[in-house]
Amino acid sequence: MIAILFLNHYKKWLREKVLTLIQYCITHKSWWDSVDSIATNVLGHYMKTYPHHIHPTTEKWLESNNIWLQRSILLFQLKYKTNTNLSILFNSILFLKDSKEFFIQKAIGWALREYSKVDSEKVIQFVESTDLAPLSKRESLKWIKSK
Repeated sequence: MIAILFLNHYKKWLREKVLTLIQYCITHKSWWDSVDSIATNVLGHYMKTYPHHIHPTTEKWLESNNIWLQRSILLFQLKYKTNTNLSILFNSILFLKDSKEFFIQKAIGWALREYSKVDSEKVIQFVESTDLAPLSKRESLKWIKSK
């Protein structure tokens, strides 16, 4: 937990080689609260700072079969708003949409719900054209339905 607090506090000074430490923090003694904090704050900042790591990391972590690395890929853009790379988001969701893991399905819905605050039409189109699990679909449309 101390490493997570340290990474979050000093994220602006993180060097490129710290990705290994980020991955370690995500995969050791993992639970949704620590993983979500690392993914949305530390990993999100890291990927903005070192965008050339986005594609190789996304590919590697999606294929890892580690639900916490996969969840992190779904969530690292959560605060990007208009800077969200939809290709990465949608392709990651398509790769993971058949997962039986609750934490993956919930993250799919959360990522789409957050992006729906930027472009609700794109999210509606994606949800309608993709065979998502009921939990992911429900979570993704929550904000749109409450408007």
